[in-house]
Amino acid sequence: MDLDPRRLAVLAAIARRGTLAGAAAALHVTPSAVSQQLAALEHSVGRPLVDRSGRRAVLTAAGRLLAGRAEAIARELLEAERELAALSGRAAGQVRVAAFPTVIRHLLVPAMALLAADFPDVVCSITELEGAPALRELRLGGIDVTITERDAGSRSTAPRSVTVVPLCDDPYRVVVPVGWPPVHSYADLADRPWVAGSANSTTGQILDRVGRERGLTPRRVHECLDYPTVLALVAAGHGATIVPDLALRGVDRDEITVTTLPVAGARRLDAHVTAGRARLPAVEALLTCLRAVAPA
Repeated sequence: MDLDPRRLAVLAAIARRGTLAGAAAALHVTPSAVSQQLAALEHSVGRPLVDRSGRRAVLTAAGRLLAGRAEAIARELLEAERELAALSGRAAGQVRVAAFPTVIRHLLVPAMALLAADFPDVVCSITELEGAPALRELRLGGIDVTITERDAGSRSTAPRSVTVVPLCDDPYRVVVPVGWPPVHSYADLADRPWVAGSANSTTGQILDRVGRERGLTPRRVHECLDYPTVLALVAAGHGATIVPDLALRGVDRDEITVTTLPVAGARRLDAHVTAGRARLPAVEALLTCLRAVAPA
């Protein structure tokens, strides 16, 4: 019996993803290649490992046994990678990161420049993904790190299998069109239109909280999530908005007015890392660079 570790890794991917196509996407190969590797492994052990009769690939008892062993082998290889890196004294390898546009533009891009200078053997690969899909990819091993946002006053809900690394608190700012009359208090905005995020978005919830605290009902005229789009609407005179400070980096301040109105709280930016990869030198190098470029 020849148990090829590479074929076992394919079986483990099928177990995690539930379909051959999902495993292929995670491994960056074709579904045909996955099918061939699975067939070769089944031939080697002399019994079926996956039941293909339904829409999902369900592992047989033998398949579950081997998939469990494959996961254990993967953990051992990961630890070997960490120990070898420690012996060499240098960080090397690829780190796969999922994040949303604001963080990609204003944290990851500067961090990658620092990474190239200080850790040239570390390669950062970015996927634009956030929320539940990003956390699912983290859990399934499709990415190594995801950067999340939450209200700074709330507790992290990350599972125990995930290491949470705080990056920064990003304060909120109230922004209005440059042509509006001077804004000294929220009363000056009582009858003004707003450009807001959806009710379940972070900025949408912040605006609701400001309304409750200040005794006003914001008149939501436009609903957008993309910060450049939001700020373009503000610059064109279509409403006020609340955005995190990071979203204002690189924005032409001649087209908008960033007020001094107080906004309680901030958004917390965290890096979520699968516990097995948190101590890898390449991951630690990226986190070091992210903290270096994050707002104080």
